[in-house]
Amino acid sequence: MTDEQRQQLEALVRAGSTPQALAFRARVVLRAAEPDCPPNLQVAAELDCDRHTVAHWRVRYLEQGLAGLQDAPRSGRPRSFSPLGMC
Repeated sequence: MTDEQRQQLEALVRAGSTPQALAFRARVVLRAAEPDCPPNLQVAAELDCDRHTVAHWRVRYLEQGLAGLQDAPRSGRPRSFSPLGMC
């Protein structure tokens, strides 16, 4: 991981406006990229999640970079009404 990539992820974690899911994913990737090269099981134990979750976000980050930490489009039919139109 380059210094620039690390700084981007740390900025996401620190920013108060970052969605919590994205901040968590950034923390996972940052911890996994530490110099001690922790295994997925150790990172999962430290961040209180499943090792498969750690593996998933590590792979997505390696393949797609920062964009890989964003939510993927959901399947299914899109909404047919606007919540704002109910007022």
